[in-house]
Amino acid sequence: MGLDIRGRSFLTLLDYSPEEIDSLIDLAAEFKNLKRAGIAHRRLEGKQIVLLFEKTSTRTRCSFEVAARDLGMGVTFLDPGSSQMGKKESLADTAKVLGRLYDGIEYRGYSQRVVEDLAKYSGVPVWNGLTDDFHPTQMLADMLTAREEFGHDLRGRKLTFFGDARNNVANSLMVVCAKLGLRYCACGPKELMPAGELVGKCRAVAAETGAELEFTDDPAQGAKDCDILYTDIWLSMGEPAELWERRIALLRPYQVNGALIAKAKPTAIFLHCLPAFHDRGTTVGEEIYEKYGLEAMEVTDEVFLGPQARQFREAENRMHTIKAVLWATLQ
Repeated sequence: MGLDIRGRSFLTLLDYSPEEIDSLIDLAAEFKNLKRAGIAHRRLEGKQIVLLFEKTSTRTRCSFEVAARDLGMGVTFLDPGSSQMGKKESLADTAKVLGRLYDGIEYRGYSQRVVEDLAKYSGVPVWNGLTDDFHPTQMLADMLTAREEFGHDLRGRKLTFFGDARNNVANSLMVVCAKLGLRYCACGPKELMPAGELVGKCRAVAAETGAELEFTDDPAQGAKDCDILYTDIWLSMGEPAELWERRIALLRPYQVNGALIAKAKPTAIFLHCLPAFHDRGTTVGEEIYEKYGLEAMEVTDEVFLGPQARQFREAENRMHTIKAVLWATLQ
């Protein structure tokens, strides 16, 4: 089927069919080839978009800005101190104003309801750059990276997320795997498993696509027959630092290290949405070492810098897949 999502918002992959998701990844691959070949593709000349950030990010901001400018668009960035949304002006009023000034709005922040209300009131496409519930643009980059490794058809490939399996990245991985027919395994403590309502939605999708969903607290079971090992930081932005001790105690058994990746397929790859605490090269990393004696947290240098690591290609692919979303919704 042809891809026609003009004017639609991109809030969660639950809103998109498997065919539409596949088409967006195809389009991203085309844009990547154009970029690599140095062929200009300013297909949205004259359009203007605004980036609303309540949570800071390196990859999301840079990916949206480069993607938009490659397409010929103007970009305005608003950090939390640059907008009155929710302070002196209601979210609905802000959305209506921005919708009259811009052709599209990106939001990165906390509540999924905020991005949904922006889409409801603005009258223009709104793109979810991350909320507490979902991270859909990251998923397109992850699947493009997996395709580059294993081929176009990912059905039956096993992807295991190790760690806090109810965070936004894990939620979105479960959704995209269900949509595209992969075997998704959530591997973590029983108390950090995804919400039952979302699991139910994904099971319904999986029944149509042939996907499989697995939930286990056994790291060896999660790694068995695994094609893609995926993890994320153990404490998300916005969560209090007081949770570190509890989270480390819970998640230490799920660290992706050499012993764990050896239990996966020899052809397996490692993915991480970044940033990663794989060494002591950050302020937080050094503080954790001094307090808990951990040289690394969710992933070790052995894996992060090893031959199976693909996280930097994955990070680049954020830009290509975001470009696909921008063009497809604004063309």
